[in-house]
Amino acid sequence: MTDSSSPYGKRPGGGISLPAEYRPTPSVKNRNVYFGGTEELLPGEMRVSFLGSTPWPPTQSQSGTSMLVELGSNDLQPRRFFFDMGNGSIKNALALQVPPALINDIFISHLHGDHYADLPYSYPFTAWSGRWTPLRVYGPSGRTKKLGTKYMVKHMRKMLRWHEENFDHTPIGDGFEIEVTEFDWKEDNGICYDKDGVVVRHWPRSHVKDGASAFRLDWEEYDLSFVWTGDGRPDEKTAKYGAGADVFVSEGQLDTPQLQALKFGMPADLLKYTIDSWHTMYYAAGYLFNETQPRIAAINHYEAGGGATDGESIAEIRAHWKGLFMWGGPDCQILNITKDAIWVREAALPEGAAVASLDPRWLMPPGAPLPDKMELPRPKMPREEQQEQFLRDMEIDPHLYYPPDVDRPIIQTWPEEGFFLEPKKMLKSRGINVDDDE
Repeated sequence: MTDSSSPYGKRPGGGISLPAEYRPTPSVKNRNVYFGGTEELLPGEMRVSFLGSTPWPPTQSQSGTSMLVELGSNDLQPRRFFFDMGNGSIKNALALQVPPALINDIFISHLHGDHYADLPYSYPFTAWSGRWTPLRVYGPSGRTKKLGTKYMVKHMRKMLRWHEENFDHTPIGDGFEIEVTEFDWKEDNGICYDKDGVVVRHWPRSHVKDGASAFRLDWEEYDLSFVWTGDGRPDEKTAKYGAGADVFVSEGQLDTPQLQALKFGMPADLLKYTIDSWHTMYYAAGYLFNETQPRIAAINHYEAGGGATDGESIAEIRAHWKGLFMWGGPDCQILNITKDAIWVREAALPEGAAVASLDPRWLMPPGAPLPDKMELPRPKMPREEQQEQFLRDMEIDPHLYYPPDVDRPIIQTWPEEGFFLEPKKMLKSRGINVDDDE
């Protein structure tokens, strides 16, 4: 007979895997749904947003793998760390009201496309949207120079040469520059980020090819931690370095090759060969959870199988892990955690674009007073430097298609005096009054 007793002791009416600390954290405003941009994350509180949750295939409810870890602070915006940036995940970050100008500090676990496909798509647009400083990317080296993160980023920029030069007609500043921290993929629990009380460590994983890594973020001031295994087979290093994390996220694979053979038409043994070389079965994920004993365990980077297989998936995990568990998908599951409370909800997303409006205070160093005017970066390559004159001569005179009552002057060259933001006026128009001495 299956043991269904609660791992947290007797809690009648409390569920068999829900501890007493499973309750809303101080920042939570709506206990059932998360509305992006409406909750100020308080100091000492971490929020994990699962921006994308599948390797393949992408679906209407699952984008490529990505997680956002936010740490509450006394600043206008929390500190943010992105772990992987899979295809389609950036739209969810924007829908959750993450300001494009503040999308930075991206940690890539390995160079499979489903873990960084939105990086080449997003970085030119975030630069255009006010991120006028370099993008910071962290990732592993490879067996050879050509298999490392630096090489990928260098050639990504070559691939986007036309895009970059085209956008140099706009205010970009240093937004196209990318600062790559490439760490040694063999390093054992090495440090790849250490700043202002947040440390990110990494270690190698077995994922067919050299150069796959796992990450652990420790927020030392508040003793909170987050682990993302990246992709790979279950291993002793992950059990060791992931031990005691508050949030432990593993990739996962349902061990049902016979069922997959029926679904996809592939031989069952071929499916076994694939999953047994690359991934962490749900049985193994449950085993790792039990070894590391996190306060909450999660699986991300998985194919949602629907109602027919959900029960099987949970059964495989529960073969070893009896504690608190959540799925990282469908996309935009939201986890809030402090030292004494944990809460999980799903985000409510708008159907249309919902990019956060630019706040000029984001563009200032912490504590710096707002100036009356801020000059936008000047374009590095106006269009007359990168376009043949005959193309401009082909353009239809705008006065022919604008009705007289809405006709306006056309601005196609950057004025000598430049363009300026007026921060205090911008904020005042939104009902925010900033003191002159702030």
